[in-house]
Amino acid sequence: MTGTWRQLRSLPGSVQLLVVNQFGINLGFYMLMPYLANHLSNGLGMAAWTVGLVLGVRTLSQQGLFLLGGALADRLGYKPMIIAGCALRTVGFALLGVVDTLPALLVASVATGLAGALFNPSVRAYVAADAGPKRVEAFAVFNVFYQAGILVGPLVGLALITLDFRVVCLTAAAIFSLLTLLQLRSLPPRRQEHDAERPTGAAGVLADWRTVVGNRAFLLFSLAMISSYVLSSQIYLALPLQAAHVLGSAAGDTGSSALFAVSAVVAIVGQVRLTAWARARWSSGRSVTTGLALMAAAFLPLVLTAHVSPTPPAGVGAAILALAPALVSTVLLTLGTAIAYPFEMDTIVTLSDGRLVATHYGFYNTLSGIGITLGNLATGWIWGVGMTSGWPVLVWIALTATGAVGTGALALLLRAGHLPSTVSPAVAQSTAPPAATSGATGRTK
Repeated sequence: MTGTWRQLRSLPGSVQLLVVNQFGINLGFYMLMPYLANHLSNGLGMAAWTVGLVLGVRTLSQQGLFLLGGALADRLGYKPMIIAGCALRTVGFALLGVVDTLPALLVASVATGLAGALFNPSVRAYVAADAGPKRVEAFAVFNVFYQAGILVGPLVGLALITLDFRVVCLTAAAIFSLLTLLQLRSLPPRRQEHDAERPTGAAGVLADWRTVVGNRAFLLFSLAMISSYVLSSQIYLALPLQAAHVLGSAAGDTGSSALFAVSAVVAIVGQVRLTAWARARWSSGRSVTTGLALMAAAFLPLVLTAHVSPTPPAGVGAAILALAPALVSTVLLTLGTAIAYPFEMDTIVTLSDGRLVATHYGFYNTLSGIGITLGNLATGWIWGVGMTSGWPVLVWIALTATGAVGTGALALLLRAGHLPSTVSPAVAQSTAPPAATSGATGRTK
């Protein structure tokens, strides 16, 4: 972790602030969201379909509005959107703790989702703009703090929920209110330069969207990278299902928590070192391609062991042995994501040519969200078919094939010259010495 702190201190003050801000965002989000479904169903006695509706509306309002949030950021500035998003999530989380009717809960869910659509593209575009030649390193540190929030958040929520779910919601709202004030007070304004001849209003936003969609290299890259998001999202779906499959439903939650924790710890400990290692050897395009290839290979341990019939493990040692293939897959999946993520964020800026960066991020996130939704539906269906037909290997083969297709697409884009294939001299010069002299510096909803 020494390398992470050193890397953080080398970044501009605005980027450091946004990195800490992202930790707070994930801390507040993950201390509440894992426990929301149980509160709605058991605490408020809502039917399963209404629980799904409330959760689904939040996801849809965020993923569906990323493109709008990015366009507004490029038009109005990054700082206003970050502040508006944090303030809106303050309201949304506070409402989740005090309301108990379906219409009010839907309003809270929409507010929570819209908040993410506003600040997510803006934060990434701001980091990319202010980090300059250290953009890749900035996103590596960003991901460390991102993952740290994911790791710590549920633990804080678990401690607070013993008091009351309302305490969890109001604490999360308080965190976002502090973030709002912090950004308002300390974050310098940052706005993309505009062409005075560009149209304004709704016509201007539509023109920006057409520009992004017309960016062929960026569009092809975005489509190819959907597979990476389908794979990385399996830490929440297929891998927990596997944990329950081999450990039994009673111990399944414990196994899922272990996988989740392992993923976060690997990312936190290894991100900066992996980024420096990849930076010294590969271009951004090749780093993303290699990362996705490793993500595809991550499911091979489960392909090779799927034929083993699970028996209820007796004792901790037997449980760890039963979960071992899923643990190995989790580590490989996290390593692949960690290698790809900083270079993925860098590639988006490169393909945008530094114009409408937030809009490009917004479009990219929208496509990724659609891909995750459809991919998880397909994964769940294949899992069911595999289990009922006696072929549990099907889902792991399908996921490996998904990653292989994405990797092949990226390789073709790299060969055709659509992805960055070299490291700029300025960046190579600024990043090579830390990798060579420091043992600590030697990568993702």
